[in-house]
Amino acid sequence: MKALRIALHELWGLFVEDATLTIGTLACVALAAFVLPRVGVAAQWRAPMLFAAVVLMLLENVYRGSRRA
Repeated sequence: MKALRIALHELWGLFVEDATLTIGTLACVALAAFVLPRVGVAAQWRAPMLFAAVVLMLLENVYRGSRRA
């Protein structure tokens, strides 16, 4: 059972190296899918806004990571 737990932990680590980055990406997608249409953002602006949000989140994550090292 311990080997299975270790294997699952390693598999999780392959896909989710940084939990804050994963949660932030999911939050950006949720914002783009649910909030932007209700606020009244035009359809042609939703994808660029999602892209900008993900890029800003990624830059913040890289900046935070560089301060740790």
